[in-house]
Amino acid sequence: MRRTAWGVIGAGALFFASAGGAAVAQQKPASPASDVIAGRQAAFRMSGALFNGLRTAAAAGGDVSTQVFAARALSGWAKAIPGMFPAGSDGAPSGALPSVWKDRAGFEARAADYAAATAKLAELAKAGDAAGFAAQVGEVGKTCGACHSEYRKPG
Repeated sequence: MRRTAWGVIGAGALFFASAGGAAVAQQKPASPASDVIAGRQAAFRMSGALFNGLRTAAAAGGDVSTQVFAARALSGWAKAIPGMFPAGSDGAPSGALPSVWKDRAGFEARAADYAAATAKLAELAKAGDAAGFAAQVGEVGKTCGACHSEYRKPG
């Protein structure tokens, strides 16, 4: 009885595993463009979370040197932004406006402004300059918003 029960369980597991494998094999692979879009959307959500943490730290007025890692991470993302918008990555569910590709020089200039603002934020965090850090958080928000207003769909 024991051997038979394990045989039935094993056969059932094999059946479900093969059925699951067949279902996975039938799914269409993601396109490279959709992978890029998903990656940049995830990175933008993470950068939003980082920025909110940095803004909270600035408002608290404490030791901003504890924010160096987060500020550097945001700065690294800012430098990577132009590369996350290659040609052909403008399809759904992208929130990017066509102006990203039509006005590439303008888009890259806005991204450079954001990168410079976040780099300065990281420097101020490293220096422990709480007042400068708090002021720079506002500048980072402005440069982020300037790019969104021209190159991102509302909503």
